[in-house]
Amino acid sequence: MKKILILFIAMMAGLPTIAQEFDVSLQLRPRFEFRNGYKTLLEQGQDATSFVSQRSRLKLNFSNEKLLLKFSAQNIRVWGDVPTMTTSDKNGIAVFEAFGTYAVSPGFSLSLGRQVLSYDNQRIFGEVDWAQQGQSHDAALLSWLPVENQRLDLGFALNSDKENLFDTPYQVNNYKNMQFAWYHLDFNTSGISILALNTGYEFPVSDSNREIQYLQTAGSYYKFNGNNFSGDLYGYVQVGEKANRNLEAWNLGGIINYKISENWGIAAGAEYLSGTDMGTTSEELQSFTPLFGTNHAFNGFMDYFYVGNHQNSVGLQDFYGKINYTSGKFKLSAIPHVFYSAADIQDPGFSKMDSYLGTEIDITGNYKVNDMFSIAMGYSQMFGTNSLEILKGGDANRTQNWAWLAVNFNAGLFSTSK
Repeated sequence: MKKILILFIAMMAGLPTIAQEFDVSLQLRPRFEFRNGYKTLLEQGQDATSFVSQRSRLKLNFSNEKLLLKFSAQNIRVWGDVPTMTTSDKNGIAVFEAFGTYAVSPGFSLSLGRQVLSYDNQRIFGEVDWAQQGQSHDAALLSWLPVENQRLDLGFALNSDKENLFDTPYQVNNYKNMQFAWYHLDFNTSGISILALNTGYEFPVSDSNREIQYLQTAGSYYKFNGNNFSGDLYGYVQVGEKANRNLEAWNLGGIINYKISENWGIAAGAEYLSGTDMGTTSEELQSFTPLFGTNHAFNGFMDYFYVGNHQNSVGLQDFYGKINYTSGKFKLSAIPHVFYSAADIQDPGFSKMDSYLGTEIDITGNYKVNDMFSIAMGYSQMFGTNSLEILKGGDANRTQNWAWLAVNFNAGLFSTSK
């Protein structure tokens, strides 16, 4: 890490002497978790677990009138995953961001490299900052801002697992190629976005043959902000081919927030993600996948749905409310969720089950001491049903809960401008 920093500073020193800025910052984020039914229902005989994970991220940024360079390296670890006198780290150092942006003209720029793609409410594209490793893409991005209230982004990606001499299977758990267009228009108190995304995934169609199957996702996002009311509404459709099956799926959601006073606020929202009936004989898949979204922020913080799970399943109906309290540097919120499946669930005897999956209560608190130090915590509990047992396994009669405590350190190590 030290060698990387010295090399980067030396490179910056060699650039032409024009107005420029360079800064180095460090983030350390240890997080304790108590998991007693997180992501899935625990079975009888299984015990709760607890651990501390940590993100250590070094960020270097350079900018001038025409150029932005950003490099971010990180180590993700669990306390105790290597001995106290280890000679090597389990995960090592990984590159989170490494890209350059060049301003071709005042309203047009080109970005190349490993970068975060995050749009709107992060339902389809998000940074996934809750995950210690985050999410970034190897991509090319063209950004055009014809006027102040409009923006058009065009993104492209082509992935390989190494510098091959001839065509070989791409076996990384990732898309093979991607193309998207995102357009955003702001009004006085509202804004609207349109997204069109095409992703190609390699899939084995036989023992000796693989092909790229394409999935298209398209839709719109609308947000508004009034004096006391604010909210958003979004909807997407998905078509194409996935795992050798034709796909037709959709997603619709929205939330309305009301500010009661300076300290208190309430909200109500709902989301529908289409699903496929259990036991269906149809070759068509109807399960919507939110792809690269920050899924932890949706459908309950215990991550029972769409956070590395619940793919190609019965979908979800999520009805939720929210109560917020803010006082100075302190924030507290409570979010109850009521979950139903969007498609039919069958028990092992092929009888149709109730679509009600359960209720989850999420409580979170955050205290920001200053820009360098903050503390966050949360407690969640899932009240599952027999239908959730069919989907997840485990025992819904057991107490299923999750608690966490995170400390976030942010420090500016070095900054210069000339």
